[in-house]
Amino acid sequence: MKTSDIRTTEKGGAPGGRIPRLQAVTLGCSKNRVDTEHLLSRLEGLYEIVPESEEEAVVDVLLLNTCGFIGDAKEESVNAILEAVERKSRGEVGQIIVFGCLSQRYETELPELIPEVDAWFGATDTEPIARALGAGEPSESAGIERLLTTPSHYAYLKISEGCDRRCSYCAIPFIRGRHRSVPMEELVAEAELLAGKGVKELILIAQDTTYYGLDLYKKRALGELLKKLVKIDGIEWIRIHYSYPDDFPNDVLELMASEPKICRYIDIPLQHIADPVLSAMRRNVDGEWTRRLVRTMREKVPGVMLRTTMIVGHPGEGEKEFEELLDFIAEARFERLGAFRYSEEEGTYGAEHFKDEVPEEVKQERWNRLMEAQSAISLECNLARVGSELRVIVDSYNDGILVCRSEFESPEVDGEILVKYDPAAFGGADPLSLVGSFITVKVTAADEYDLTADLVSM
Repeated sequence: MKTSDIRTTEKGGAPGGRIPRLQAVTLGCSKNRVDTEHLLSRLEGLYEIVPESEEEAVVDVLLLNTCGFIGDAKEESVNAILEAVERKSRGEVGQIIVFGCLSQRYETELPELIPEVDAWFGATDTEPIARALGAGEPSESAGIERLLTTPSHYAYLKISEGCDRRCSYCAIPFIRGRHRSVPMEELVAEAELLAGKGVKELILIAQDTTYYGLDLYKKRALGELLKKLVKIDGIEWIRIHYSYPDDFPNDVLELMASEPKICRYIDIPLQHIADPVLSAMRRNVDGEWTRRLVRTMREKVPGVMLRTTMIVGHPGEGEKEFEELLDFIAEARFERLGAFRYSEEEGTYGAEHFKDEVPEEVKQERWNRLMEAQSAISLECNLARVGSELRVIVDSYNDGILVCRSEFESPEVDGEILVKYDPAAFGGADPLSLVGSFITVKVTAADEYDLTADLVSM
């Protein structure tokens, strides 16, 4: 990667002897966010860290952590780089440093196309970036230190990197490399550190969380990791994202049903149900396996909330296969579902072996039909929760409303539970002091995304 143009710094290294200002902007998934947080912890003290939310801030260094997964994400990342270049031309940004999946994927093309960027790094180059920006030798705890960019009461815990799967549509394996589990003792130490900072909810993430441990321990060890994490004082919720359906570990379902700290929530991208499409996708499961797995999850974890994603318009999906997908959605009744339109990505198996034969207008029309069907299901599921009492965590307060979530909602991707702040009901407590606290509420109304609730107890 191009690094020669970076001007290293130290305290007082900005004009006027002030501490230079640095801002990091993270695009893409929560796994990128964890990378950014590890990097910022190495730079803390050398720079004044400007929050990402201050979009028009004048800074000496702008770090852009990019996404290169699919077409829309790549476009967003390129646009963010071009916007940063424009800000640099106006004197609002000193240096621009780009890293992450996009620059990993196009390491030779991007520096030629956008020469105004001062330095380019890859997806896992956080330590080289830290060194280039003046950080010294890392401490023994550097690998687990984080400067959180989420609200202080929840954090993502990345349990592995890379992926050994070879799904036809996915570029992640050649961007991020082979699957590499983080040793269990390091994850426990990182989680303990986060708990010490006030984190109450851990969200476990990886390219595939169910694959955890196969490289280090020669077995699926997600369940064993969970048993260790639930023992950490201060951690009250543990949530699992990015689970792969093939050989889903049954011990995790048993733990979820019996351990109150583990949220009854599973994020499991299924992608499709029709056998010809699943085969073309190289998913290693068929439709019957998928249906059986969904039934098993609901039977073993009563009340579990299932979140999934689907891809429409993949090669091999005709109208018959799409109708089967619609039927499956109606049958499985996922509480949460998102969908993507197939994007042919260079270097993937799909791009090399299939013709992107479904017209874009057909992909869009199928996406619309799928999401319309899911909207009705989501509304029915939410309406069924009216009258129930829920333990929720307060995420934020704004304009008289406490924005909350239960164990069944994950931050940033799911709906919210909105509670009107009534000073009398809350004993006159400062509403901002309630952020990060657990309260009990009763659901009074619902739409397809959000719930409305009243306070029951604090």
